[in-house]
Amino acid sequence: MLNQVISLVSIASLSPLGSEPEQVWKAYRSPEHRLHPLKGSGFSGDYAGKLPEQETRLIHALKEAHSAYRDLDPSVLYAIVAARKAIKAAGWISESGFGVNIGSSRGATGLFEQYHNTFIKTGSVRPQTSPSTTLGNISSWVAQDLRTFGPALSHSITCSTAFHALLNGIAWIQSGLADRFLVGGSEAPLTAFTLAQMKALKIYSREGGAYPCRAMDLNKKNNTMVLGEGAAMACLEAGRHKEALAYITGMGYATEALKHGASMSPRGDCLERSMQMALRDISPDEIDAVVMHCPGTLKGDRAEYAAIKSVFGSRLPALTTNKWKLGHTLGTSGMLSLELAVQMLLHQKFIGVPYLDGIPYEGRLKNILINAVGFGGNAVSICIQSADAA
Repeated sequence: MLNQVISLVSIASLSPLGSEPEQVWKAYRSPEHRLHPLKGSGFSGDYAGKLPEQETRLIHALKEAHSAYRDLDPSVLYAIVAARKAIKAAGWISESGFGVNIGSSRGATGLFEQYHNTFIKTGSVRPQTSPSTTLGNISSWVAQDLRTFGPALSHSITCSTAFHALLNGIAWIQSGLADRFLVGGSEAPLTAFTLAQMKALKIYSREGGAYPCRAMDLNKKNNTMVLGEGAAMACLEAGRHKEALAYITGMGYATEALKHGASMSPRGDCLERSMQMALRDISPDEIDAVVMHCPGTLKGDRAEYAAIKSVFGSRLPALTTNKWKLGHTLGTSGMLSLELAVQMLLHQKFIGVPYLDGIPYEGRLKNILINAVGFGGNAVSICIQSADAA
């Protein structure tokens, strides 16, 4: 439970939408998605959300500028780029004591597969195999790059990973052990092996047409999840800061008993409880919009909608999601959803889902709830408030 308001002083990302706030907002205002067919060995034209060429050049430049970075997994490099942008926007300086908590659902996927393939063929591995494929190297490399001497933590809690980093940062601040925390997620899952895992679960999209991912479409007949890559970071500070983009006013979390490792109850019990916890100090009637997790799967989308109906009753807020546009970035997804919510508050414009019917939301946006949920039956909900409305 929050015992004080937390200021969200910056948020930065690297995703299929770009890496600059203006780019991201322009992309959200367009009804077009940013999903493209994957090419190369092991792929058969499956859609995914890839980084644009400009952002790919940023990663290449980072590797060229630092020889020690050339053996790092893309998930670490994405995190470094996004983290640099976040602290610059926040006005934080290097060589200070802010904490770092960055998570990833998959971790060093591409690098681990590469090194394992070499081991299968030759029976040996390179000396840097272990440190470069350890999950903890995401936060440790970011902390070293930013030269901060605060705590540096990494973790993996499937698709709610970035939001659990957010919860952890808040907990450190509220405990008095830290004043500021950089939190987020990073994911580089676009490998043939990872795609094969999603296909084995029978949740990957086989849709063509205008929208390969039909997230939040409750009338779809097939699973339509599509993978995406990227990183997103937020800078948190205790109290209300006049420079804040938004204020975090509620947080909730929950888990539920599983019948299957990738399942969730039909009524989304964990999401219902996490939303109720996040709304402990605010009436559901005050929530103007919900950014849903909605991965594009049949059961997942319907379960979350059922949970929302249970929490909000007959007065549903405006509902939206971004998976249809940039894909499911797994452990990063919650932070990218938070970025959408912040952008909507700043611009006072609701971004809907173009293939769904409904009356466009035209009211003032003051409070937005954001959901994230992952394999393991774990959910996190975050409530943010417009800085202008406080």
